[in-house]
Amino acid sequence: MVEFRYSRFDPAAASREQLLKQLEQVFHDLLLRTSGDVQEALNWLERIGRHHGVFDEHLTMEEFEQHVLGRGTVAPDGQGVLRLTAKGEQALRTESLQAVFGALQAGAAGEHRVPSAGEGGERLPETREWKFGDAMSQLDAGETLRSALRRSGIDDLSILEEDLRVHETEHLSSCATVMLIDVSHSMVLYGEDRITPAKRVALALAELIRSQYPKDSLEIVLFGDEAEVVPIDRLPYISVGPFHTNTRAGLRLAQELLRKKRQANRQIVMITDGKPSALTERDGTIYKNPFGLDERVVNKTLDEAAACRRAGIPVTTFMLTEDPVLVEFIDTFTSVNRGRAYYSATDKVGAFVLVDYIRNRRRKLR
Repeated sequence: MVEFRYSRFDPAAASREQLLKQLEQVFHDLLLRTSGDVQEALNWLERIGRHHGVFDEHLTMEEFEQHVLGRGTVAPDGQGVLRLTAKGEQALRTESLQAVFGALQAGAAGEHRVPSAGEGGERLPETREWKFGDAMSQLDAGETLRSALRRSGIDDLSILEEDLRVHETEHLSSCATVMLIDVSHSMVLYGEDRITPAKRVALALAELIRSQYPKDSLEIVLFGDEAEVVPIDRLPYISVGPFHTNTRAGLRLAQELLRKKRQANRQIVMITDGKPSALTERDGTIYKNPFGLDERVVNKTLDEAAACRRAGIPVTTFMLTEDPVLVEFIDTFTSVNRGRAYYSATDKVGAFVLVDYIRNRRRKLR
């Protein structure tokens, strides 16, 4: 039996609720910019709110803090310091995906279709709950009706969203992806923040794969002076350092990770704005040239691009700059690898990455 509770519309309460949602979105953006530091993000939000007259007797900063605590996205740790919770990390991934897809406009970044699990695959007898983005052509009417009957009974039959059931479909192929994120100092050089959009893209791609392509895999590799793997739940907390750009180390680690994957398709997605300026020697020391495009570093990096090609691993590079010298290097790199390259403003890179991912997983890449 579905119950409804009616009450008089309160414009003030509705306006307050809308403001809380908007502030929460700003707070999440600040969390990415402060590498997951909850207190610093709250401090910035308070400054912004006071500057624009957001906080007053109708909504105080303390009330907003209680709001996010009540939502369970942040919580105090053992020392009383506010930290992001697992629910908060999930909220950042979900919001990043919604923001990237919501910003897409027809023709802005090529063809875009809402992704659905197993698009183009054979329909399986198993069903599951409908999720946003699932094609209604996969709806199982019988299971949907049975779900509604179990919930409401035949005398008061109604179908709600929670009753909808869709067929699982068999993927034609699966894809293993390693995303390389440049964390060298150039990603925040001259006051331009390029690392936050890169994190948002990684969060969105992680949520897209988790929700729509569960048979696919995603690994995140950061590369600065050296390369390292980071778990997806640590994405909000990554930051740049006083690092050079060891692209070769990132490519090597990505290949090592992909060799262990069982998926038919394997690919590397690289987000960078810098020229290669470092490489790891055989003895483990790091050779650096801060001016970049050192002939030795460039040649070793191109050798790694060729190794990826021989292994059947295409590299899609997203450059967050249009410096002519860097464009020339990426053109050469892409030609050697036979991969793809995009040159994008930071506010557009998310759309390009997700559209490229959805397109290319539809066919075998090797």
